[in-house]
Amino acid sequence: MEEKKLQYLYGMHPVMEALKSGRRFEKVLLKQGLEGQQFRELMDILNNDSIPFQFVPAERLNRMVRGVHQGVVACLSSIDYVDLEEMVNNALSGSDNPIILILDGVSDVRNLGAVARSLECAGGQGIIVPAKGGAAINADALKASAGALFRIDTCKVPNLRLAVYYLKQNGFKIIAATEKTDHLIYDVDMKGPCAIVMGSEGKGVSKTMLDMADEKAAIPLKGEISSLNVSVAASVILFEAVRQRL
Repeated sequence: MEEKKLQYLYGMHPVMEALKSGRRFEKVLLKQGLEGQQFRELMDILNNDSIPFQFVPAERLNRMVRGVHQGVVACLSSIDYVDLEEMVNNALSGSDNPIILILDGVSDVRNLGAVARSLECAGGQGIIVPAKGGAAINADALKASAGALFRIDTCKVPNLRLAVYYLKQNGFKIIAATEKTDHLIYDVDMKGPCAIVMGSEGKGVSKTMLDMADEKAAIPLKGEISSLNVSVAASVILFEAVRQRL
């Protein structure tokens, strides 16, 4: 995460009050060695709301903000996230054939932005990202999305597995993009509500997500390089889904 491009809220009390009011943060940085009742209360909130946090040296916090931070600096979210229920309701009410992307381990902010741009161009409804371990939505992600992240719903979830269960309960077919299948994207029915899982370039879709998928779909590759950039792969699959809907 490029901290110089983020906005901050700092100080124990302001951050706690913002969290209690429902304000979402990309992550909260805490000074190593913090203790006390307020700190324990803050940790309870962070854990209960699945907000990423990290312990860092005081010098790092001093470089980030000018002011009395009391060992707490929160990185403000660049967009307004929606919860999963709202995203699903919006998707189903807005289209007979909604498409949602699930990003499983995508950590590059520019890839996230490019994926969002492709999804918006394909008429998709939303992106689901993990609360921990995924790319931050910062200035670089927003720029790479060409504004798409302001036009589609984005949801952060503490557990992708539970999110997939909820999508299935609401009639979404789960399609994992993976080379570990003989089924090409052209052989998989992508009509109707579907959620497409895209994995990281290094590890691909996790075994958990592969096991939960209703379908697995591979992009045919003819060159010597064995994989596509995740944003390019997402575009290929998304527009195959568009083709099937025409």
